[in-house]
Amino acid sequence: MKYEVLVEVRLRPGIADPQGATIERALPALGFEGVEGVGVGKAIRMSVEAPDEPTARGRATEVADRLLANPVIEVSTVTVLGDARATAAGSAVG
Repeated sequence: MKYEVLVEVRLRPGIADPQGATIERALPALGFEGVEGVGVGKAIRMSVEAPDEPTARGRATEVADRLLANPVIEVSTVTVLGDARATAAGSAVG
């Protein structure tokens, strides 16, 4: 079975995020007040072939840990969105 997976990679707390800081400083000039804590990261979607959801999560976590995130300065979060066929069908409907 194929599972749709989202991997989010962001900087660890305490690591400078100049992109996030620049965006946060620009928001008030654009009329967006009260927005803070802006952080910039990466979002990677993939389909993972696995017999079950825990195995799909484990495989995606291994990909994130070994390839997508620099463990020294970044952390990753893996979210299994569901059956890739159902996710694709749902996005085609809207």
